[in-house]
This record gives sequence, structure tokens and C-alpha cells, in this order.
Amino acid sequence: VGTRLVTRANGKLSIAYIERLVRELADLRNQGHEIILVSSGAVGAGMGRLNLTKRPNAVRKKQACAAVGQGLLIHIYEKLFSEYGQVVAQILLTRGDLINRRRYINACNTLVTLLDWGVIPIINENDTVSVQEIKFGDNDRLSALVAGLCDANLLIILTDIDGLYKTNPHIDPQAAMIREVRQITAEIKGYAGNSREELATGGMITKLQAAEIAVNSGIGMIIANGKDPAVLNRIICGEKIGTYFHPVKRFLNRRKRWIAFGRVEQGKVAVDDGACNALCREGKSLLPVGITEVYGSFKKGELVVVVDRLGREIGRGLSNFSSAELCKIKQRHCAEIADRIGRHAADEVIHRDNLVIYNEEGQTLI
Repeated sequence: VGTRLVTRANGKLSIAYIERLVRELADLRNQGHEIILVSSGAVGAGMGRLNLTKRPNAVRKKQACAAVGQGLLIHIYEKLFSEYGQVVAQILLTRGDLINRRRYINACNTLVTLLDWGVIPIINENDTVSVQEIKFGDNDRLSALVAGLCDANLLIILTDIDGLYKTNPHIDPQAAMIREVRQITAEIKGYAGNSREELATGGMITKLQAAEIAVNSGIGMIIANGKDPAVLNRIICGEKIGTYFHPVKRFLNRRKRWIAFGRVEQGKVAVDDGACNALCREGKSLLPVGITEVYGSFKKGELVVVVDRLGREIGRGLSNFSSAELCKIKQRHCAEIADRIGRHAADEVIHRDNLVIYNEEGQTLI
């Protein structure tokens, strides 16, 4: 649920909306559905309490606002959910929690345990301590990563418009809404435009990025207007509301989701046509002989992007070599590796089990 819904125009929390949201979620929980709520609003709530009329630009001030606002936000949720007999848990995540494989698994186990106990986890990015370079940046992508983390059946993103439109509905009253998206093509991405809001970080572009994560994790996603009456219950009952993104048939397992979406890229390698064909068409591992260029500085085990000779991303994976080592063995055969880097190592630069490949439309290939 986005910032524009849980806060008013002046930045203060919209208690009336949160009450309505809690009532709907409690009803769904009583019907037996497991619920995870990813809620924005900490910075906005902090702005309201601090009487700030404009979202601060400085990172330290945003983080200070979040420190004030997060306590207010979770207090309201806990109080309202308790009136319906529901127990909630607060989980504040940073990107680092998902980059590290052990912490990623721990987060997954914690979520599963809370759901088994009938608790409603309420998740937000830990804005107070997040480092700018590896922030999620918005709760749209965070919600998709969490959905993939726990193998959710459905991700619903509530916002202040009815769904994905071909043109901006705030400008064009005749804008046509797209009811279903079976593949996130370049044309679909073009409909997103670019929105910037003082209170909210995520526009339609980030919602499409969230959709890419969700559908490639085997999870359907809906963008809907959170102001519509009983919107969640109507969606669960099968009513066609908002824009529905169909999951891909061949989706990524949890480990490859972590590689594709949880990690942060540290460098890039360019490959020749032969390697590109072996990766994309034959499902092979990446060997040093096919690498033509190495970009950036990275360590063994870090995430690197793989691009073709035109610079188009064709995949990403975990490198068995540092960037310095790759510069020594690129375009060389496997038998030469040990002599050139002074140690015995794997033949593969990126093993296919640690590699995610994309097609021309950005869909993942296993």
C-alpha cells in the first residue's frame, strides 16, 4: 500500500484510510487467508509529526523522518488490528538483508513462522539505516521481493489510480486502462511514463519493475485503486479490478530469484556471439574463452551482468573469479586458467546454476 493512500496531502497519517484497510485485511484473515502487508508511510508520518510541509531532500533528514514516523505507523496498525483480534509483527528490511544469502533465508524462515502462527507481518524498508547505494528505493519492488521470498499466491499493489493506463489518466480523461498483461514488453513499459511525487517514491515505472519480479517468480500481480470500496475482498472473490499481470509459466526457483532480483550488480562482462548463443540457446555455463571485456571492480562470488557485443543485457550471475582474475583469463581456454591466476579454479566463470538468462523482452529463461 502506497504513501499516497496512508498519508494525507499535508503528510500526516490518514487514520480513516488505515482503519478501512485494517478492517478489510482482518476480514480476509478471518476467512483463512494468510496476509503480509508492505506499507509505506514512515517518512510521511514523520513529516506530519515534525510539522514539515515538504519532503526533505537530504538523506539524513529523510532517515530522521522515518525514525520518527515508523513508530507512529506501527503503533496505529497494532492498535487497530488488535481491535479485530489480530496480532501483527513489524519487520524492517534493508537491501543488505536480501543480498546476503544467509540473511535472505533467515528472513524467509521468519516470515513463514509468523504466518504459521497466524500473525500478520507488516513490512517496510528500514529507511533509518539504509545506505543510499543499495536501497530498495520504493516499496513496490520491496513487496515483489517479499512475495517471491515466501512464495505468495498473489501480490496486490494498492495505489491512487485504477491500474495501468496507455496514457496518463490525470492528464487524459479518455485514457484507456489495460485490464490484463500477459507479457511485459517494451510497449507495456512505454505506457508507464515517469511520475515524481513529493510524498511517494514509486510511480508506475517501479510498479512495472515489481511486476517483472513477481511474474518471473511465478506470482500474479494486480495494480488496483486502494480507494475503491472493499477492493481487496472483491479481488479475492474474483472480480476483475485493476490491471492483472499473469505469471510466466517457467518461473525462477528461489535461489535464482535471489540471484536475479535480490543481489546488487558489482560489474559487467561482455561476451562474443558464440558465448551468447551457448548461454541463451543451449543453457550452457559461461566460460572464459567467450568473454571479450570486463567492466568494473568485483570480487569472487559477486553478481555481474552479462552483455552481448551490442551492450544489451542477456543475463546476470555469480562470478567464480574476481575482475582482476577475469582480465587475465578472458578469451583463454580453461586449461590456461591455473597458470594465469596462480590457483586452481572452476572452469566456468559463471556456472549455469548461478546464472539467470533473459530473452529479448526481458523475461527470464531457466
